[in-house]
Amino acid sequence: MIKKGDTIVNIRTGQKMTFLKTWAETNGTQLKIDCVSPVTSEREKSHFHPYQENRFTILEGNLHFTINGKEQFAEVGETISIPKNTPHSFYNSGDVDAHYIQEFFPALKIDSLFETFFVLARDGKLNKGGTPNILRTALILLNFEKEIRLAQPNWKLQKGVFTLLAPIGRLMGYKAVYA
Repeated sequence: MIKKGDTIVNIRTGQKMTFLKTWAETNGTQLKIDCVSPVTSEREKSHFHPYQENRFTILEGNLHFTINGKEQFAEVGETISIPKNTPHSFYNSGDVDAHYIQEFFPALKIDSLFETFFVLARDGKLNKGGTPNILRTALILLNFEKEIRLAQPNWKLQKGVFTLLAPIGRLMGYKAVYA
């Protein structure tokens, strides 16, 4: 379980997160993370948070966002707020590491989602695009369906496929959460 002061590093991407406020300290109202993302051309998959606002405050460098299909750059001193249910992705397209504060309102279990992906990266269980195999993905995204969903295809189709695949994933020993 993530707690205030914990730092995790994604060895695949180099992204570093230090947790400043967790759901435990805020009664679930907020997650606040000090983040550093190295320069990369790799873009994460478009996704959305169905019940959470996601906010980024840029401290150093810049981030490149795609929010609801529109490109947007954020530089030092700027804050980007992404409303719940809004498809988005981001990456550091600059020349230096991006240092930013990332917040989620409410926190839900998204800290555990980050920890799960960083553990899978550490263990070499993600593909080149940063995604686990489809059986792990099914278990993870069903477990964290309130925190994150892929933008495409629609959630009902995803959930139907994931529900069919999840028992196979469990039989193979995969889990929904890794710590």
